[in-house]
Formats: sequence, structure tokens, C-alpha cells
Amino acid sequence: MNLSQLLEQLKPHKTVPHTPWRANSRWDLSPSRVAILFFGLIIFGLGDSLLIQAGLGNAPWTVLAQGITLKTGMSIGFATLAISTFVLLLWIPLQERPGFGTLANIVLIAAFIEIGTHIFPEAPNVGVGVLYDLVGITLVGIGSSLYITCGLGPGPRDGAMTGIHYKTGIRVGRVRLAIEVVVLSIGWLLGGTVGLGTALFALLIGQSVAISLGVVARLTRG
Repeated sequence: MNLSQLLEQLKPHKTVPHTPWRANSRWDLSPSRVAILFFGLIIFGLGDSLLIQAGLGNAPWTVLAQGITLKTGMSIGFATLAISTFVLLLWIPLQERPGFGTLANIVLIAAFIEIGTHIFPEAPNVGVGVLYDLVGITLVGIGSSLYITCGLGPGPRDGAMTGIHYKTGIRVGRVRLAIEVVVLSIGWLLGGTVGLGTALFALLIGQSVAISLGVVARLTRG
């Protein structure tokens, strides 16, 4: 196999592949499926913690969590948990229903953001910070691809996004953009860090998830 063939097979995937571990319903649990879900969420949380420790700017929702942390004194992990729980409550008027993956998302991502910020030292300089950001974005992409392909329910934020889309008819992309801008603005006003890392996340996270889905599709094909 030459390089061009390999790149073609691992190109960004435009759809969510149907994997052997994909559930038939949001509560269709098996030990292997739950293990893959948990691993994906753990990787996601650790990736997000690297973005925090880079000190160059966070993803929009983490900017909000960091701003709340600065204003209240609560830990970054607990702030993330509180935000996710609040967003989940917004599902009630939107008539969205959570799955096992939704609840696991709330708990595990928050827990491993907290753990990661204690495991990984703060980046000593911009160069190491950029490396943290790139590794973090990669891990978030890998974690997202594993979590999504389990089919056990969307995360609180994704569920809110699709719920608003169904209720209003506004395009999903526009809903997502509006939510991200509002969240980022509030977080920044509260003192959350916005910078190069935020820009890198915005530019690269879509490709990171798509490439990871492409790899999953390739590895599970046949």
C-alpha cells in the first residue's frame, strides 16, 4: 500500500460509521460498549485538560467553566459538571430524552478534566503550550469519535443544539455557532482565557473528529 492509498483510506469521514459496538437504543448496554464509551469520554476529558494547562486559551465551554471557577472558587471539574447539569435541564422544555451516554458524558468528562489538570503540569512556555493544544485537540477528536459511535445518546450540549434546531427550524450549524459565541462571550467576561488555543480548537476540532471517525471506519470495516 502506498502513501496516497493510505491517506485516501484515512481521509476525514463525512458521516458517523456504523461500528460493531453501536447500540440499538440509548440504553442498549453491554460491557464492551460501555468500556468503549468510558474510554472515549476519559480521553476527551484528558484532552480538554491539556488545553487548560496549555494556558493559551480554552475551548468555548471550558472558557465558561474557567470563568465560573474564577468567580466562585469551585474547581474546574465541578464547574464543568454544574454547566452540563444545567444544560441537561434545558432538555425538558425541548422534549429531548437523555441516554446512558448522556449521563456518562456529564460525569466522566468533568471528572477527567479535574484529574488531568492535576496530572499534567502547566506549560512552561508558548511552544510547549501549542504542543499541549495540538495533543489535546487530537485526544478530544479521538474521544469524540469513540463516544459518538457508541450511539448511547448525545452529550448535554449536542442534545440542546439539536433540540433547539427541531423546535425553531434554524439550521444546526447556525444554532451551534450561536451557542458557542454566547458561551465564549460569557466565559470571557467572567475572566476565562481566550487566545491562540481557542483559535486552534475552533480551526482544528472539526477535522480532528472527522479524521478520527475515518480511522474508526477503516479499522472496523468488514
